[in-house]
Amino acid sequence: MAMAEKYPIAKNPLLLRFHRLMDAFAKSDDERDFYLDRVEGFLVYVDLDKSTEDLEALDREIFENGGRYCLVPKMTFYEIKKFMEGFVHEKVYDIDTKEKLLDLISAKEARENFLEFIYDHLTELEKWQLYYQERSRIRIIEWLRALEIQFVFEEDLELSKNLVEKVKRTQFEAKASKDVMQARDHLIQKSKTYYSNEALNPRPKRGRPPKQVAKVEIEPQVTIDIYIHVPQACRHFLYIPDIASAASVTFSSKFESEEQLLASLRGSPRMRVDEKLEALSQRLESLRHLSTRLSGAEKQLGAEGGRKPFQPFIKPKFKETTSVEVLEEKTAHKGVETAVGGVLPKKRGRPRKEEEQEFVGQHRRRFGIKKVAQIKSKKKKT
Repeated sequence: MAMAEKYPIAKNPLLLRFHRLMDAFAKSDDERDFYLDRVEGFLVYVDLDKSTEDLEALDREIFENGGRYCLVPKMTFYEIKKFMEGFVHEKVYDIDTKEKLLDLISAKEARENFLEFIYDHLTELEKWQLYYQERSRIRIIEWLRALEIQFVFEEDLELSKNLVEKVKRTQFEAKASKDVMQARDHLIQKSKTYYSNEALNPRPKRGRPPKQVAKVEIEPQVTIDIYIHVPQACRHFLYIPDIASAASVTFSSKFESEEQLLASLRGSPRMRVDEKLEALSQRLESLRHLSTRLSGAEKQLGAEGGRKPFQPFIKPKFKETTSVEVLEEKTAHKGVETAVGGVLPKKRGRPRKEEEQEFVGQHRRRFGIKKVAQIKSKKKKT
């Protein structure tokens, strides 16, 4: 029986959470299975800690309706290594850091040791999270395109939270309100962008760059999960973690969240420290050390030879009272002429004879100019 006849069909593309898929891709391994529902887009996590009865019911549901559920691919050792090596070669610029990371990748437990080193170096951590998100996005889009699923990531939508939730409630209804119909058209156009070449090869656009506009940071609006056609056997296995940002998704397959990863590093819980705050604390510590040395030197100078203790120069305060003289008009003009005459150059022109003679006399005395008798040449006798 065709899928169109057996399962209900939504009137809009699947609304998927990218961060959840990213987390499922990281945790999917030989011991954990994740499935994506093609009808509504929910994720199913086969939790082996559930009862045997529930696990058998889920197994029957997936086996009988195999066309509805898609197994999330499991990352191989080669793919994991490729992720880490790509980051080192493309984003790490320090030679010592690059060599250290390559040594960790080639050793045992490369994945966890790699993350431990990255979380110890805050400058590399931010670059790693951005790189990991970009590479994971491309990989997930490739997988969904191979399944020919029409989808949209909720994180990419610019619709209001209430409108998205309204679309979820009415996604299987042919008739809907005007705003829902407009939202459906927007989702259809948006879903086509994931099948373009730019979705897998994001490149900066050519031409003149746009004007620099102050970027306004908006908190992501997370909508509630609304699923209408969830089989009874899958309800205990719905994978709906509250993940709001890519920073909360770790590359680790051993730990469920970033908090558990941080707590495991070197056996003690640690908190992420902002790089700027750390640099500021280091500067304050150096200033304290410098002030301690100066105070010690001041005491030493005061103790030797009966010298007076070091006293810093204090700039005297300005007098509070000032005296102002008001001159008469004539006196004021004379004072101005005298002051200007001493500063401004005199008018150009031929100097007077007395000044010229005085100037020549000064230079004669200075350089010792002497008069010398003219040398007469003797004529040769014929």
